[in-house]
Amino acid sequence: MSVPEESNASCACAAATSPRRIAWEIGELAVGFGFILAVIWTPRPLHHWLSFIALGWFMISISLSFEGWRAMGCCVAGFWRSTWVVGVAVLMAAVATFFAASFHTLHHPGRPEQWLLAFGGYTIWALLQQLLLQGYFLARLLRIVPNPNIAAAVSAFVFALAHLPNPVLTPLTLVWGLTACLVFVRSRNVYPLAIAHAIFGICVAITIPAAVLHNMRVGLGYIDYSPSQLDLTQIGRDVSK
Repeated sequence: MSVPEESNASCACAAATSPRRIAWEIGELAVGFGFILAVIWTPRPLHHWLSFIALGWFMISISLSFEGWRAMGCCVAGFWRSTWVVGVAVLMAAVATFFAASFHTLHHPGRPEQWLLAFGGYTIWALLQQLLLQGYFLARLLRIVPNPNIAAAVSAFVFALAHLPNPVLTPLTLVWGLTACLVFVRSRNVYPLAIAHAIFGICVAITIPAAVLHNMRVGLGYIDYSPSQLDLTQIGRDVSK
């Protein structure tokens, strides 16, 4: 499979990057991933404070090396080129929902307003995750690693590590992370990936029992999960029923 001109430009940029710049960007990636791990593995209330610190770090780091919204995939160009990902996500979600209904594991909020309450915030979170994965980690790795496929694989591996020890989300995010990064290398647009991410995530939440998925939690939250805790798909319901 041929690599588009944009990918070749990324490789050329990586080759021309100075050792000092490479060292700085490796440091950015290490610190950023360290903050992510700290947030998901730290108990409350320190967890909340670390979340704000991590957000501040990413905002400062991005602003210091900001190359424009297009470089982060926030643009119109390349959107239609990668919308096929959304179609695949819809098709796979439909198949998974059919089988979940057949095996009586399907559970969903119910009314439209309950869907919005349960998954509206998650949809925004899906976009933020893709911005971090492609616009931050992959963008820097493309400037460090000459081969875009290796950069995509490393980004996907890091993405999956952030979902440990969830036995469902970890392998799924490895596959999705690699797919999304490879698509981004060709299209340079994050919006279709965010839409597909939201569809996949909601599908997983409503088709896999909370006892297995632990309400889509990762890190310490997965370990500390209690079956009595409110499921994402039950938000807005009377849980006493």
